[in-house]
Amino acid sequence: MPHAKFMHGSAEETETAFYDAMSRADIEAMMTLWADDDEIVCIHPNATRLHGHAAIRAAFESLFERGGVHIRARQLHVTHNLSTSIHNLVEELHQASESDREMHILATNIYMKTPRGWRIVLHHASVAPGAAPEENVSSTTLH
Repeated sequence: MPHAKFMHGSAEETETAFYDAMSRADIEAMMTLWADDDEIVCIHPNATRLHGHAAIRAAFESLFERGGVHIRARQLHVTHNLSTSIHNLVEELHQASESDREMHILATNIYMKTPRGWRIVLHHASVAPGAAPEENVSSTTLH
């Protein structure tokens, strides 16, 4: 793919590409979205903290063995400044094999602006019981 395709102009575009890659089980597209720095962190629901490219890649490869994961991000709350964007959201997970029990996933994604565009430095997702709360969300700019 051309290099320009990965020059995401906003953290929101990177987030859209993240969930798209997840839905397609595309490990190469997924890993291009992470920052080059090896201090990146990923925490999947009910799992240990993953640190660095190799550990994160291995976890997503394992996850993708069952196919794509279809997530609808909603209730996005964004706080950002010129170089960092923090997204807190509810992930609605759509998998045919999931039980009918009510639960939702709370996620925090942190993006940094790099010379290659906005990149993920942290993805943290946790399972929460019950239906997702309905609430108004907003964006905040830090000065």
